[in-house]
Amino acid sequence: MAVFQLDKELWFPDPYQGEDDGLVAVGGDLSVDRLLLAYSNGFFPWFSFRHQEEPLWYCPLQRFVIFPGEVHVSHSMQQLINQHRYKTTINQDFEGVIRGCATAQNRHQEEGAWLGPDIIEAYTELHRQGFAASVEVWENERLVGGLYGVNLGASFFGESMFSLVPNASKLALIHLAHMFELLGGRLIDCQFETPHLRSMGGRYISYQKYINIIKKP
Repeated sequence: MAVFQLDKELWFPDPYQGEDDGLVAVGGDLSVDRLLLAYSNGFFPWFSFRHQEEPLWYCPLQRFVIFPGEVHVSHSMQQLINQHRYKTTINQDFEGVIRGCATAQNRHQEEGAWLGPDIIEAYTELHRQGFAASVEVWENERLVGGLYGVNLGASFFGESMFSLVPNASKLALIHLAHMFELLGGRLIDCQFETPHLRSMGGRYISYQKYINIIKKP
């Protein structure tokens, strides 16, 4: 097991040589080119922006994913959807969503907070270039929840979600899954398991199956 030091060259090591928790490399940068290379091979950056000067890169060998057609909509969630209390949109306020993900419930003040200024700048640039997307949940004109991630081909790599009202992030994920399936999307990468995501249909697949899906033409 090893953690590799990245340099100015665009490359990533063999993920099978990484640590058990998926940590494979440290260093490099958050440029668009490096991020696109990372996601297209199953890597993503995750590090405490207050305590870590260089990005840490993870590539778990067991991947927690949701297949769009398998997203679970509970009876209570379906009732909420049928009420039409909230409106969902795509790419209407990426900056609002990423900043909501950073600050909701005072996340940015937590000891291990990872969604700092450098990450916000990097993913906002990805969005400007058409590689990152957001789903927004609105109550009238107020942004009350959403999610964002990287979209490459038929795969969506979820980064973060937030809710200012109950179940807003679930609404965002359900909307993403339904729209993504209609557009031919094959996989939503959740990065890490949470009870929230498992209840909505998340499950583990092997890295080999995962990489075969995201690299499929």
